[in-house]
Amino acid sequence: MKYYLFLAAAILCETLGTSFLKKTEQFSKPIPSIIFVVAMVGSFYLLSHALKGIPIGISYAIWSAAGIVLISLVGYFVYNEKLDIPAIIGILLIVSGVLVINLFSKSTSH
Repeated sequence: MKYYLFLAAAILCETLGTSFLKKTEQFSKPIPSIIFVVAMVGSFYLLSHALKGIPIGISYAIWSAAGIVLISLVGYFVYNEKLDIPAIIGILLIVSGVLVINLFSKSTSH
């Protein structure tokens, strides 16, 4: 269970970092750039702790899928970026794949 808490924290850090990436304006803005770098380093640090108890493929699948969903929400609410139906369907397919892995795969039990 604690490994999934590390993974959740890694996902939140990654989402925070990615949400500031656009604000860095190609790393020309120091404060957003620092936030991005610190959040991403924190994300990978926390992900490395999650890997002690969750297989790397499973961890990465969850990390990337959750990150896609969360950053899409940030894009929508913060940057006013819209998703069309094919994009939403694609994101739902990614989430469905992660759910299949977690619900039915024996690979998740490390």
